[in-house]
Amino acid sequence: MIIYNVTLNIEESIHEEWLKWIKNHIPKVLSTGHFTEAKLTRVLVEEEMGGVTYSVQYRAKSREALNNYYQFDADKLKSDTLLKFGDKMLAFRTELEIIDEFTVSK
Repeated sequence: MIIYNVTLNIEESIHEEWLKWIKNHIPKVLSTGHFTEAKLTRVLVEEEMGGVTYSVQYRAKSREALNNYYQFDADKLKSDTLLKFGDKMLAFRTELEIIDEFTVSK
């Protein structure tokens, strides 16, 4: 299983607009069929550059599913984001491979 993590730093001036927008954007990414779930989290660290930082973690069905996302859907979804918010946000992407998962037993 692969987690496709997108970390974003959002300028304060667009923060509220972006937060509403991302809550509509995430279902669009999920509707591509390449991911099983997504989590939107706020990063609890103050950045020197300012702004508010978030992480969106998409759980890919497989490496193949993530590659298909890159091939067929990623460019369009990224360009929509850039057209809307341009240089008022900074994003970087990380791929994480899940090695094992643990839960607390009750």
